[in-house]
Amino acid sequence: QVQLVESGGGLVQAGGSLRLSCAASGRSFSRYVMGWFRQAPGKEREFVAGISWSGSATSYADSVKGRFTISRDNAKNTAYLQMNSLKPEDTAVYYCGADSSVGVRTRPVEYDYWGQGTQVTVSS
Repeated sequence: QVQLVESGGGLVQAGGSLRLSCAASGRSFSRYVMGWFRQAPGKEREFVAGISWSGSATSYADSVKGRFTISRDNAKNTAYLQMNSLKPEDTAVYYCGADSSVGVRTRPVEYDYWGQGTQVTVSS
């Protein structure tokens, strides 16, 4: 069992930055692929970024490439999402997920554990 808690969301102007954190407790954080997803009102949850166990492999949605950076600190049981050059279309609830597979996967159904989410609102 893994418990995940997101933090760092908020209201920011377009062009601004936010850093989201996902703190994990429970079993062996370093054995889980970590992913960030987001869900806007009326839309399905979508993949944003993912990172492998060691942090050596990352994957990003095309919409955030070059603006967002995912990272992890296994000693602190925490994953991060640095979001720069934010746009109004980035507005959503952001969730972190933990996946017990080997590689980074992009479908929400493939993730085993989820946090409660943190709201990110980007004003124009």
